Amino acid sequence: MPSITSWMRLEPHNRNAEMNTSLQARIYDPLWLLARQWQFGEFQGEDNGSPVMARWRGESAPVNHYYPGPIKSNKSASRYDAGLTPLETVVERERVLSNQLGKAERLRLAAETGQQFLRMLDRMLDQEAISLDYRQAFIREYPFPELTDDEVEAGSLGFFRLMAGRVPDGRRLYAEFLSAGAREIVIRPALKIAPPDLAEVREAARLWIQWVESFFSEPDANNPVWDPERMEYVFSVGTRFPDGEYVLTAPEYYEGHLDWYAFDFNPASIGVAPDKVSVEVTGTAIPSPVAFAGMPSMRFWEFEDAQVDFGSVDAGPTDLLRMLLVEFALAYGNDWFVIPVELDVGSLYQTRSLVISDTFGVRTLVKSSSELGEPHASWRMFQQSSLTGAPAPPKPNLFFLSPSVLKSLESRPIEEVLFLRDEMANMAWGVERIIESASEQPLNRFEQERASPSLPAKQPGDKTLVYKLETEVPDYWVPLLPVKNTEGMRLVRGKVPRRNGKTEFVTAQGRILNPEAPAPRSLRIFEEEIPREGVRVTRHYQFARWHDGSTHLWLGRRKRVGSGEGSSGLRFDVLES
Repeated sequence: MPSITSWMRLEPHNRNAEMNTSLQARIYDPLWLLARQWQFGEFQGEDNGSPVMARWRGESAPVNHYYPGPIKSNKSASRYDAGLTPLETVVERERVLSNQLGKAERLRLAAETGQQFLRMLDRMLDQEAISLDYRQAFIREYPFPELTDDEVEAGSLGFFRLMAGRVPDGRRLYAEFLSAGAREIVIRPALKIAPPDLAEVREAARLWIQWVESFFSEPDANNPVWDPERMEYVFSVGTRFPDGEYVLTAPEYYEGHLDWYAFDFNPASIGVAPDKVSVEVTGTAIPSPVAFAGMPSMRFWEFEDAQVDFGSVDAGPTDLLRMLLVEFALAYGNDWFVIPVELDVGSLYQTRSLVISDTFGVRTLVKSSSELGEPHASWRMFQQSSLTGAPAPPKPNLFFLSPSVLKSLESRPIEEVLFLRDEMANMAWGVERIIESASEQPLNRFEQERASPSLPAKQPGDKTLVYKLETEVPDYWVPLLPVKNTEGMRLVRGKVPRRNGKTEFVTAQGRILNPEAPAPRSLRIFEEEIPREGVRVTRHYQFARWHDGSTHLWLGRRKRVGSGEGSSGLRFDVLES
């Protein structure tokens, strides 16, 4: 049977045109305020207590092994100490001291390191530690290689001519001193060092080698962590719990900062030594209510600071995470508590139990969502997930406190390559915008190409038709041609002729388009790695200070979003007058 429901609604009504009185929210009847509090449930009592003590128990194991590159069965991980070096440094660092003695690169570093060795010899001569001046002997025996105008640009060539004959080549000095390995420093007989001075010169060489090697953080060989096919870093770290080896893999790292969410549990093995490194961890603390800036007040009739306007949050039907955040802030923010837990940097942790004691003395075991069964088990926060297709980790509630730097100083790019799609030419390009010059200065390839000689211009009035198989492409545009193989579509570095009329082809001059790790090979990029918006890959010097006060300087790479599609102007079968 239908019914009629009626109710009364209170609405404020302003009797004049001014809004000041209503905005002041004056209250004349305290009893009316108490009634409204009752209607909003603020007087409703709940038979429970407030948490006064929390006891957290867990297990920790420091990450002590590092594996560069994709995991292979025939290679084991090396030792790693998170207390000495941040993980970004170990992962990103590249070779700075060039081992290509005949190439025109790192001339400034070669000159400065050679000049430093001469200073050390001068200091020993002033202190009468050696009897003769051997400066000219080292300059004569370790000269800079002869370079032609075609090998270096004008700026670097001027620097080379200035330093050649004045200082020894630091690259050749470093390679010669260590040619016999770490057993003994090699001193060439042609230097004609007096026998009483030989030990002092060898000691100066040893101190100079330590100075050179401590200036940059470098890997032992070419860094295999950078995957040129994906343009990302791939590496793994590992530790051992009593029940076995635990490996965490970072399959796609390129942002410049490592955190716990960059790692996934990997069931593969990297050969972690069977050390007993895990320990039991226990912490006791007083829970505190969660608070954040702009948090809504817990009581309805309480004025807030209006630091956050939750009404202006624009959330659509699919913005689940944003709506979840607003729901937590408005409805459930005062239901959460937080306790401090001290963790060691570079350790993998597993939570075993969390016991809460309330004001009535009742102890409650708070279980993890993974132990509650479905559908609650699918909810995870601040926990390590597994790689795609891999089984779940044997230990639930894993959390990795990554040994990462908080902030690093980044130099301007010494190399920059823009990967973009050219829809008109139906291909992709690697545009070398900046490369590192021989004198270690950023060299703009566009300006270099403009300064280089091109084909002779046609005479005025010449209306002869010229057939071109293809139009000219700038020298710093390197083609990436699609090639299909068993692994899918790849973009392989191709060739286009230069614009000088000779039978020469455009070649890449930087390190990004000439991969060297783990060995020189052709560039083969996965087709999906270059989207429509493009990709920008750069190389920078990074400088950071670790928690022990030590400083670290290394050379690393970054991948960022590109600038969209581009056009090389490439056309085929063209008649020009």
